[in-house]
Amino acid sequence: MDQQSLYKSEAGKAAVLEIYHQLLNKITVPYEELLLNTRYGKTYVIASGSITSPPLILLHGSGSNATMWVGDISHYSQSYRVYAVDIPGDPGKSEDIRHPLKNDAYAEWMNDVLRALHLEQATLIGISLGAWMAVNYAVKHPEKVDKLVLMSPSGIGPQRVSFLFKAMPFLLMGEKGRDKVSRLVNGIVELPEQSMQNTKIIARHFRFRSETIPIFTDQELSRLNMPVLLIAGEKDVMLHSQKTAARLSSLLPHANIQLLPEYGHVLIRQTLRILPFLSGNSK
Repeated sequence: MDQQSLYKSEAGKAAVLEIYHQLLNKITVPYEELLLNTRYGKTYVIASGSITSPPLILLHGSGSNATMWVGDISHYSQSYRVYAVDIPGDPGKSEDIRHPLKNDAYAEWMNDVLRALHLEQATLIGISLGAWMAVNYAVKHPEKVDKLVLMSPSGIGPQRVSFLFKAMPFLLMGEKGRDKVSRLVNGIVELPEQSMQNTKIIARHFRFRSETIPIFTDQELSRLNMPVLLIAGEKDVMLHSQKTAARLSSLLPHANIQLLPEYGHVLIRQTLRILPFLSGNSK
């Protein structure tokens, strides 16, 4: 467990939470704010949609929080009970404690989240590290995952070590350098202005995870017997998306693989690709 404060200062934490609240105002459908009890502390959840609809859990990427889904929640909540979760150890409103990825902490935490929500099973959508969290849970509890959507997933293909060397000089150049790194990661995706501001505030005040993300074994990935959708950008500068797609395709012939030629690591506004898969209408 990482005992170092996740934020560089209390003022920085306050700045992150301030823009968090501003982004909540962008949600265009009714929603609830839930605070769940887990063995790893409090977990904050944005819940929307009919309580009688099938449950859908959204897991954000590293260094982000549930507000990354504000543009998607209205689409998903028409057919699903949506739970956008703040992962503990990231810059959100859940517990400010980061746990190692190599032990069972995050799978146990995810199990506690489903239990607190009174869910026997749910569909999981994750991006980047959130996709790793989804796979990590699904390989341990496949019976509890109805469908699995993985966007730019970590842990299946290798990380691009070259990106770390390319990004390091820019990260030492202050905000202009961080903007350059953001453009590399975002690719063709244009984030809304307030989302860009959110990203900058987090980069300025938050201590990012430096731990190497574990790669799942063939045996683990072979346990994913539920419907699986993979969406990845061919121009991802952080992960080898082609190797990710090839490996998942060879291990899971039933998986729906969508490689997007012009996209990079950041994938937003993908509901038009994801909703047909969830409803069983995708090809």
